[in-house]
Amino acid sequence: MHENEQQIEKLAVIGTGVIGNGWITRFLAKGYDVVAFDPAEGAEERTHQSIKRAWESMEKIGLADGASPDRLTFVPTVEEAVQDAYLIQENVPEREDLKKSVLESIDQFAKPDAIIGSSTSGIKPSTLQKNLKHPERLLVAHPFNPVHILPLVELVGGESTEQTIINQAVKFYESIHMKPLVVQKEIEGHVADRLMEALWREALHIVNDGIATTEEVDAAIVYGAGLRWAQMGPFLTFHLAGGEQGMRHMLEQFGPALKLPWTKLEAPELTDELKEKVVEGCETHAGDKSVAELEDKRDEFLVKLLDLVEEYWPESKGIATSEK
Repeated sequence: MHENEQQIEKLAVIGTGVIGNGWITRFLAKGYDVVAFDPAEGAEERTHQSIKRAWESMEKIGLADGASPDRLTFVPTVEEAVQDAYLIQENVPEREDLKKSVLESIDQFAKPDAIIGSSTSGIKPSTLQKNLKHPERLLVAHPFNPVHILPLVELVGGESTEQTIINQAVKFYESIHMKPLVVQKEIEGHVADRLMEALWREALHIVNDGIATTEEVDAAIVYGAGLRWAQMGPFLTFHLAGGEQGMRHMLEQFGPALKLPWTKLEAPELTDELKEKVVEGCETHAGDKSVAELEDKRDEFLVKLLDLVEEYWPESKGIATSEK
């Protein structure tokens, strides 16, 4: 196995949708050669457009020596893409049968010591490992959109994943300025998506019941909890809510409220009426700005916000280490 990033000659990306293109942009910005495969018509053109739009953000964050969009190559087969790659990032649609099929092809043609990372947002790695010849080198490496800017990547090993692979994956993702969170016990949805899903369900109930519009729900997060979470997260935020005694007093004072039926954990039925409420609310909120324009504003904001996060939280506190 490679011991450091200087020995990495090539990275492969299979599937070039929103997530795949984010990985490609990040890899290129960190100075790597990237080989990509996606059978969809127009995939290569869409990828180049995505990189072009994101490159200004990468320049603001900082490019590695030799970083260039020209170091991307599209190839017509999975075999050509993964051949000799140090790490293969799989990003095909979230369908278990499709992912298994693609991963089997990757496993067949990749060199035995290559790391295979799946960007799956919900499937357990043990499920994806079935039928692989080398299941020990597969793990979940789940990022967050926009991948080229946001640093969190959840690393989840399956029943057959070797610890050395997880350790090497941690070192690699750290080398491209990501914050690996090693999830010690696999579960559907991993960690961050499960938290976001709970908030998403509650938000849908609030809109469905006519309590608030989509714009008002967004404002409640943007100007309230979201600002605090960007620095501290929910636990440390509540720790501060307890005053001098911290979390101990907070739990004593507000713990009983957890029994009150404030939240609706079951997702609401996604009726046509609710769909229209959500769609119309978002379109009204967006105004005359296209999705591309909103993405550009988001990226500019996140680049500036990351500087603040690093200033006030310079260490990777709360991020699990690779060693069990």
